Amino acid sequence: MHLFPATHLRLKPLAALAVLAGLAACGRGGGAGPTPQTTVAAPAQADRGAAVTSAGSPATSSATPVWGYRVVATYPHERYAFTQGLLFHDGKLFESTGGYGYSTVREVELATGRILRQHRLAPNYFGEGLILRDGQLIQLTWQQNTAFVYDARDLRPLFTHRFTGEGWGLADDGERLILSDGTDTLRFMHPDSFVELGRVRVREKGRPVTNLNELEWIDGLLWANVWHTDRIVCIDVESGEVVRWIDLSGLIQLPPEPPVDPQNVLNGIAWDERANRIFVTGKNWPKVFEIEPVPPKPSPAPTPAPTPAPK
Repeated sequence: MHLFPATHLRLKPLAALAVLAGLAACGRGGGAGPTPQTTVAAPAQADRGAAVTSAGSPATSSATPVWGYRVVATYPHERYAFTQGLLFHDGKLFESTGGYGYSTVREVELATGRILRQHRLAPNYFGEGLILRDGQLIQLTWQQNTAFVYDARDLRPLFTHRFTGEGWGLADDGERLILSDGTDTLRFMHPDSFVELGRVRVREKGRPVTNLNELEWIDGLLWANVWHTDRIVCIDVESGEVVRWIDLSGLIQLPPEPPVDPQNVLNGIAWDERANRIFVTGKNWPKVFEIEPVPPKPSPAPTPAPTPAPK
């Protein structure tokens, strides 16, 4: 893996110091950026070996539910794809990758990880969240205030939208686009003009939830990666209230080896609506995981105190 100056890193403000400290602990003077693209040597089909299950925290009446997961299948993934956006539609997997000089939008064959086609962004753009709407892919950029629109059939660039602030994740609830910028605020955007329609702040029992990153609209809820964690938060976008968490701790410890760069974190959620399949991956992860969320077990009922014997 090539080493790049720290300016090539995506050091988002709320966690930049922690990431640089982690790199220093590894004895590296500079950050590790995305390396040149190579195609993974992939098996012909998905690995559907023994399922791995992680239970969520026991449910209580006062706490937000924390779900676990079961690994249904694993698929090869480009080892040097710095995943920023992921989506699945009509049998096709689309991905947005980041990094100055390395950002792409691509169509990927799920079963093999093979890149079927891709479009590279100019080196001054950093790719971010991705959605598909009406046959067009819309890709955010991080700090360039630009969203690119492509023909989903051949990734041909069509036109651009302009927006203010940073772009992290993008989702489509069927009526509006939902944009995250790393804060606790989600912005609703008009899908045709990118004019902002409104905002909602995300809260868990009154406390702000920040670092909202890659987004996916799944069955009426917004799922969001929380940057630099192993958790996905599920949000009611009308109220901004957190409905549940999905804890994916231990996922990347499954074979093959875990990534060593502190930036290679969980990021990327895709939903196959037709088959109700959920796929997740991470930055520079060698696998895409098909998972099934597992609800927490209810807390055991308290044992009643024994009735004192009469005297």
